[in-house]
Amino acid sequence: MATALSYPMIEFASGVFWLISIIFVHGVGVRAIARWYNRRWAQVARAPRAWSVNLLFAAVIASLVVLHLVETLACAVLIKYAGLIPIFRDAYYFTLESYTTLGTGIVNPPDDWRLLGPLIGVAGLFTFGWTSSLLVGVMTEISRLDRARAVREVREEQPPASSEG
Repeated sequence: MATALSYPMIEFASGVFWLISIIFVHGVGVRAIARWYNRRWAQVARAPRAWSVNLLFAAVIASLVVLHLVETLACAVLIKYAGLIPIFRDAYYFTLESYTTLGTGIVNPPDDWRLLGPLIGVAGLFTFGWTSSLLVGVMTEISRLDRARAVREVREEQPPASSEG
């Protein structure tokens, strides 16, 4: 006899809700990180030093890692407190395994909730793609700065052209 929680539509609806929630939280987080980065970049780009550019890049990476960990932590908390995986460490492992699409299957929710893992995986694919696009944007700005610096250095090294003719 099926319980109220074993209906596939409830499983699917819950998974889609978590999927949308994770992606929404990621979008808000990525936007906040991008805005923070843009304000700092405006300051760093005025008088760039290699260490300040590298430190800013490291801060963006760290912020994105923390964002991913918070998203997966929230998902694991929901899974644990919904009673799907009773041990928190196992719930977090399942969430990370699904989110990263590792898929070893060492820890699984009950069969009535098996769609949850793939839906968390879809959220991970979306959010990792979004994270990658932000990092590409940051690296593009850093590369432009490095290229401009290299061009200036080459021009300063070249002797002035003689006007003999």
